[in-house]
Amino acid sequence: FVDDNFIGNKKRLKTEILPTLIDWMKQKRYPFSFSTEASINLSDDEELMQLMAKAGFKKVFIGIETPNEDSLTECNKYLNKNRNLIACVKKIQNIGLEVQAGFIVGFDNDPLSIFERQISFIQKSGIVTAMVGLLNAPRGTRLYNRLKKEDRLLNDSSGDNTDCSLNFIPKMNVETLMNGYKKILNTIYSPKHYYKRVITFLKGYKPKPLRKKINLKFSHFKAFFKSIWFLGIKGKERLHYWKLISWTLLRRPRFFDLAISFAIYGFHFRKVAGI
Repeated sequence: FVDDNFIGNKKRLKTEILPTLIDWMKQKRYPFSFSTEASINLSDDEELMQLMAKAGFKKVFIGIETPNEDSLTECNKYLNKNRNLIACVKKIQNIGLEVQAGFIVGFDNDPLSIFERQISFIQKSGIVTAMVGLLNAPRGTRLYNRLKKEDRLLNDSSGDNTDCSLNFIPKMNVETLMNGYKKILNTIYSPKHYYKRVITFLKGYKPKPLRKKINLKFSHFKAFFKSIWFLGIKGKERLHYWKLISWTLLRRPRFFDLAISFAIYGFHFRKVAGI
């Protein structure tokens, strides 16, 4: 569902959209799953989360941005303030919705400790797919206009907040910011931290079983055996790979396919991040 905030109209979701989806998905035996975007206050509505899970929603992307309260105020992310963000994430995961999240560094109010705090938050929350970017100021935004008044703009935003470019002069030393940003990526997507985060997620992930069609394909087996070869034998992460496989088989066998998928995603993330 391509919607910046799927839960914007909760009443309609609960009375029209989700009940209809649930009926259709049950009739078709859940031929596929859904993903969407939502705000963190989704965690406040147990009924809505349960309905989304029953309708076949598996993933929800949430803009966490930062654990620093002053920086949340700076970017007008008031919904994220004055709440235990990790507890909110865990609550959503517990229902059976994987939380994917966006994080940003480079706010004026970011302290030097922000890099370690972001790493700690991501690890403790069990957010496997954590998209961390540098703050950018797109033309036409309030941030752009403020920075223009302060004579801090350098050029137009590239539109990609993960390309290690800044289009403004930050309050923090540029080298410190860049090194801190790279440290976050190098840490959270290192095999040790990434696989540990997958296990943290699986420990708290408790979806109710759905009567799905079993649709195993040759490509699934091919992907599994390729993961063994590239990750479990050739890869530098092989120790962590086999630890995840054995832990999953012993503790969460129903999520074996998900564990393999996460292992493959991790390989992709490390390639993209250049780790």
